[in-house]
Amino acid sequence: MARSTRAAAAVARLNERGEGRRYLMVATGDGRFLLRERLDGGDRDVGEALPLDDFVRHVDALGKQKAPRMTRNDAAFARQLVKKN
Repeated sequence: MARSTRAAAAVARLNERGEGRRYLMVATGDGRFLLRERLDGGDRDVGEALPLDDFVRHVDALGKQKAPRMTRNDAAFARQLVKKN
């Protein structure tokens, strides 16, 4: 079940980033994963069935991306790099 857990977590992250869109995951009989978008008139396939690693990369690349978290130390280091140049 660890395989489907990774895929389901990727879809959950996509749903958090999605603006009013809902996605779901379908596991095929041959061990591949398919992403579907839930629409009012039914579900629509988003892409093709992929192996786990490819599926997770595909899902993580979709939708609005979160800005990387910047700590105070990261910001101070970036300021020092600018000063040196």
